[in-house]
Amino acid sequence: MAAYTPSNRAYWMIVLSLGLASMFIFMVMYSAQPLLPLYTEEFGVSISASSLTMSLPTISLIAGLIILGFLSDRHGRVLFIKLSIFLSLLTFLCIPFMHSFSMIAAIRFVQGFMLAGVPAAALAYIAEEIDVKHSALATAFYISCNALGGMIGRVVTAYIAEYQSWQHAFFYLSAFGLVVLIFVSYYLPKSRNFASGNRTIKNDFRGFYQHMKNPMLLLMFGLGITLQMSFTGMWTYLPFHLKGPPYSMSLEAISGLYFAYGLGIIGAPTASYLSNRFSLHFLRNAAIGIFLVGLMLTLSNSIIIVVMGLGITCFGFFTAHSLTASTVSSTAQTQKGLASSLYLVSYYVGVASGSTLLSHIWSWLNWNGLVIFTIIIPLFYTLFLHFSMKNRAFQ
Repeated sequence: MAAYTPSNRAYWMIVLSLGLASMFIFMVMYSAQPLLPLYTEEFGVSISASSLTMSLPTISLIAGLIILGFLSDRHGRVLFIKLSIFLSLLTFLCIPFMHSFSMIAAIRFVQGFMLAGVPAAALAYIAEEIDVKHSALATAFYISCNALGGMIGRVVTAYIAEYQSWQHAFFYLSAFGLVVLIFVSYYLPKSRNFASGNRTIKNDFRGFYQHMKNPMLLLMFGLGITLQMSFTGMWTYLPFHLKGPPYSMSLEAISGLYFAYGLGIIGAPTASYLSNRFSLHFLRNAAIGIFLVGLMLTLSNSIIIVVMGLGITCFGFFTAHSLTASTVSSTAQTQKGLASSLYLVSYYVGVASGSTLLSHIWSWLNWNGLVIFTIIIPLFYTLFLHFSMKNRAFQ
């Protein structure tokens, strides 16, 4: 059947439904990040243990992206989008009633798998149901809602936890999730152009093997891991840093810093606009440079400069992320969806690494050591990437 265009009401229902779904999923995913200092105090766990509430759902989300991505190719997109919202909401509502940190961590692990349904199916749904000439707007809106959801989840949770409790924050976000579930259930159109994949599991694994043999794709996957590890590591341990001297900031004040993500939201459209004028390789390196400058500014004792650094970091990171994802799509000659899924997997491997593995750097070297580490790793990888690609025809 004919794909939807902006002249169709269904087009805007798709844009709104997937945008809201994405916003809620990433609210849930990142709502625990500003609460790590509270978990260490309330449950008497170590900083490394508290960070499991971020790394464990990330690990299960990685598995979910692969498994649910394959299943959505066979059984449809809408089913998994709706189930993802419902089950994510259900697990989210359970967490405030838990009095054991181990139970909270266990539920977060299960929750991560549930969250994967939306990102595993949404972009494929857009590609199938929306006219190719008008899919860019829907895709850009969806990706922007990823960053917006992450920002709102962090800000709302930290702010409400300061004045009421973190449990209340989860209830308020769950109320929003219920609204999203009802909206998507009624207004997300059924698939009209979905065709069950004829590929066998053997063909899926063959495509996986081909992508993993492609040196350019491997370099991009590694870049995704590196950038996200540094970005997540910085944000994960920022609340611990700012609660201490010389800042001694409250959780409410720290929550306001997550508005820096607003600059990240414009990163994707900025990258898309500039890619018509410069090569992806040049723009990606420039974005990484901006990202590293922002990280350096967070070493300052001046909160004003730190805030500037956070904004610059977000802009640089999301621009580089968008350009890296575009490079993956342009490099893969076949099964582009699988290549994009593998990039998302590498992206979330970086999230898991930055959430928990960098806790040792934080414990040994504190904030300055952590930031220097998060600068050095992307810097050296970018140099390695540059020399690896120097003699290849690759943008």
